[in-house]
Amino acid sequence: MRLFALRGAISVERNDAESILQATERLVHELMERNSLAPEHIVSVIFTATDDLDAEFPAVAARRLGLDRVPLLCAREIAVPGSMPQVIRALVHYHADEGHEPQHAYLDGAQALREDLHSAQ
Repeated sequence: MRLFALRGAISVERNDAESILQATERLVHELMERNSLAPEHIVSVIFTATDDLDAEFPAVAARRLGLDRVPLLCAREIAVPGSMPQVIRALVHYHADEGHEPQHAYLDGAQALREDLHSAQ
């Protein structure tokens, strides 16, 4: 087993708690499914949210999915002029077999952030 890092992002329709939680759950679920991850494989997750998403912590959604023993951190994305609004990003650190290939997930409008990865999905 070795340590891997995995990226993902999703756009959120509205700045309300339920929209943030639903989008984050969908993103985390997709990352776990694509990479066959169980909570015990995950070392930590860092979430960032753009400044326009402040109604809830994305980590709350991860806890609802069973990541209650995984260290989680929420932070602000750098507000670069012209950057995509209403986006939650995740950086997942996890253990997997040596030959594993990380399968990143950029969902909904966030696909535009990494078209190079989206074409491979």
